[in-house]
Amino acid sequence: MLLIYGNHAAWDRMTEADWAENEAVHGRLIAELKSTGELLEVNELLPEHSRIVRTTKGVPNVTEGAYNESVEFVSGYYLLNCAGINRASEIAGKLAEAEFSLIEVRGTAPEPS
Repeated sequence: MLLIYGNHAAWDRMTEADWAENEAVHGRLIAELKSTGELLEVNELLPEHSRIVRTTKGVPNVTEGAYNESVEFVSGYYLLNCAGINRASEIAGKLAEAEFSLIEVRGTAPEPS
């Protein structure tokens, strides 16, 4: 899984041309991964439709937003079926966001039997 981190400060510096190139990069990558059969799912995660839930002694505490006292937050993901972490890292390096934020590469646990 590729977890794409967003950053409002970086987004605010992006021009319309930067946004267009970012979208084009995603379009090309999605087409490539579909053609190789490596793409399982991809989506953007909207910060304005998010909450953080924590419990204290079983009592939930819910706050609005995806922000956990940090500047960067998970803003999207790619779920892949690829040869391994090296291939996933190669794919992550193709994302435009890697220029101004981080892409976290994670393996997923096998489904419980």
